[in-house]
Amino acid sequence: MHKDRPIFTLTLEERATCPRTCGHWDDCYGNNMPFAHRISHGKGLTHKLYADLTEIQKKHEKFLVRLHVLGDFYSVDYVQFWERCLDKFPGLAIWGYTHWHPGTDIGDEIKRIRTAQWDRFSVRFSDYTRDILSANSEEIADKGVVCPEQTGKAKSCADCGLCWSMKKQSVIFKTH
Repeated sequence: MHKDRPIFTLTLEERATCPRTCGHWDDCYGNNMPFAHRISHGKGLTHKLYADLTEIQKKHEKFLVRLHVLGDFYSVDYVQFWERCLDKFPGLAIWGYTHWHPGTDIGDEIKRIRTAQWDRFSVRFSDYTRDILSANSEEIADKGVVCPEQTGKAKSCADCGLCWSMKKQSVIFKTH
């Protein structure tokens, strides 16, 4: 669906934007990424992101944004910002993961947008077995498709695309 699109990533501050209920609060893979460039979610972030997306859209007819290599959605308004961006930038598609599960204000908003626009807003709930479009570790779930990149069947996420194209199964990660 989004194969061969350029991929841009956004890394926010882990823990500062994550729910305290995240099962990886203490062992976040961000702990092993001391040189990752983290963006603060403070004032002005969405204005800067909007400007960046405007420039990207000028250069690329279609592009993919991997939200939150580290960090997570930090407010309902921020989730809605990304929905507005989908309306404004026709070439934009988003994929990522969140520990904000349905039943929380942020999780419910993500699910609403995802349900309406899965082809462009492919955000999976991490470590959540009550949703077919989740992303779980092997310790959490035993049903789903194991990530092809982690098993050597794909060179990278861009070569695979399973997380944003598969709508009928969870994705299982060796570690997540």
